Amino acid sequence: MKILVATEKHFAPKAVEAIRAKVEEAGHTLALLEKYTERSQLEDAVADADALIVRSDKIDAALMDKAPRLKIIVRAGAGYDNIDLAAATARNIVVENTPGQNSRAVAELVLGMAIMAGRNNYDGTTGCEISGKRVGLQAFGQVSRNVAKVLEGFGAKVSAVDPFCKAEVMKEHGVEPAESIEALYAGNDIVSIHIPATPQTVGSIGRALIASMPKGAILINTARKEVINEAELAEVLEERPDLKYFADVKPDNAAELVERFGTRVFFTPKKCGAQTREANMNAGIAAADQAVSFLATGKPRFKVN
Repeated sequence: MKILVATEKHFAPKAVEAIRAKVEEAGHTLALLEKYTERSQLEDAVADADALIVRSDKIDAALMDKAPRLKIIVRAGAGYDNIDLAAATARNIVVENTPGQNSRAVAELVLGMAIMAGRNNYDGTTGCEISGKRVGLQAFGQVSRNVAKVLEGFGAKVSAVDPFCKAEVMKEHGVEPAESIEALYAGNDIVSIHIPATPQTVGSIGRALIASMPKGAILINTARKEVINEAELAEVLEERPDLKYFADVKPDNAAELVERFGTRVFFTPKKCGAQTREANMNAGIAAADQAVSFLATGKPRFKVN
């Protein structure tokens, strides 16, 4: 069978080698489509694929219709809002993600951003330490748990809010459950966002929450740009010259924000939370392993649809 790795943002060469070894060892053929620039290239490549491994590539109903043999799509990473789950289900295509494989890499980026923001982008002026700061985590999945673990060594006081995670689980990780999302924002010097983009969360972080943050607060977003109400973010940054917003998901109004607020905002050139050699390898191998396993047994491992 043919397993297609289609990645506009490609895997590292060593990760590709490991994926190829896993696929060919199982007796399948690996096809690579890296750094493609046209949608038609993806449509052509997927036409005879039995399994598809992607990263942030958009996989919609129209593309699935071009792939009559497709049985499984594996998202090499945790988030899967780039894949139309309903369309996949309607076509009997299993969709899986690879939870936890990129978590440490994203967590380290969060800490890097927190330190960079606290040190005023290393401009030589007096900044602040992470030690002793109150840090709030919006959601408490694998990335947040890794953030909490690293923060323990910094001596920060960590709290979290997550309607899908029991308070006992948070406490087991040394994290205090916040009473509400409002309490999380109002009560922490740094808030790190880790929620998916859903109909319930899109645009949910706006004026009320951001304006309630303490003086000198830092808001960090390594999740999805869509969860931020960008117009209201700009308004609050204008009104509160003490606030900072650092993100790994460049907002649509990024140029405007940089022009107006300078180093109080920072955005990576492209989403790079999982862009480490280690995460590349971990997620790639996990995705290949899951695709191979499903083709052999028909049993999904981390099905999300």
